[in-house]
Amino acid sequence: MGEIGEVIITGEEIRDKIREIGSQISKDYAGKDLVLVCVLKGGCVFVADLMRAIDMPLYVDFLSISSYTEKSETGAVRIMKDLDIDITNRDVLVVEDIIDTGFTLGYLLRILKARNPASLKVVVLLDRPALRIVDLPVAYKGFEIPEQFVVGYGLDYQQKYRNLPYICLLKRAR
Repeated sequence: MGEIGEVIITGEEIRDKIREIGSQISKDYAGKDLVLVCVLKGGCVFVADLMRAIDMPLYVDFLSISSYTEKSETGAVRIMKDLDIDITNRDVLVVEDIIDTGFTLGYLLRILKARNPASLKVVVLLDRPALRIVDLPVAYKGFEIPEQFVVGYGLDYQQKYRNLPYICLLKRAR
């Protein structure tokens, strides 16, 4: 795999961090009606491991969004697959693989907030604050990463490398 560079977060580090986050979520949401909302496709690996680390009954749903930020600063975001579960008066935790500028997640949070959940928070595996333009509240964060292109553990380059069990740099990203 000539495109794959240095491993920056090992599979073991990811597992340990997810156990820690899952334990905290279990405490914070004990007795509540928790819905994990996974943002596809990147969040699928993270949510699969995270929900097993949460020790309480919960619901899981998925949504898919498409964002186009090439020509405009704000980008155009579209929901490609919406939720199947009604989130009204439920505690919602949005599960994201990575936050960069914050535009897409900011849009998504506005859409979900309009559906009147009891609470709405974010859990993210990777945070790249150097690229942040929109300030977002993140309740649970895995790792801060530098301004480099990464793949693995759900993150892709041209739909490849999502299956890697670690996070690594990509040698070349066009």
